Amino acid sequence: MTEKPQPHQPGQSVFKAILSEDIDWKSFAAFPPSVRLAVLVGNPTEKAPYTVRVKVPRGVKLMPHQHPEDRTYTVISGVFYVGRGDRFDADKLEAYPPGTVIVLPGGTAHFHWAKSGEYVTQVTAIGPLGLEYVDRKDDPRNTGSGVHS
Repeated sequence: MTEKPQPHQPGQSVFKAILSEDIDWKSFAAFPPSVRLAVLVGNPTEKAPYTVRVKVPRGVKLMPHQHPEDRTYTVISGVFYVGRGDRFDADKLEAYPPGTVIVLPGGTAHFHWAKSGEYVTQVTAIGPLGLEYVDRKDDPRNTGSGVHS
């Protein structure tokens, strides 16, 4: 007796490989203008699994924010400096090298800084993707917001 296969996750019904040089990096309204995001698998706007990568150039800060969804980060390249809390505090930053996996529960206020150079992280989660800044003035989606770099 043959078992019926389970339904496929969004974007996973056909074998495919995504090479680093084929990643389609785009701006993302919730990030400072120089930060790029690439959707690799799934659709982050849907209530389903997704995988994205985020590329942050040297010196850029992502001010305190939180996501409603639980996330798993994998550091792909560079050093990922992340701190927890609702205020940007360089003394709370922890440095994670490539290969590190970080579990970030939904609702955890945190901040990032590309302190030593560009970094790339890969995020896997179950959408929809959400991002809310602790202080509205830090949100690039708000007209006249300050961009921190």
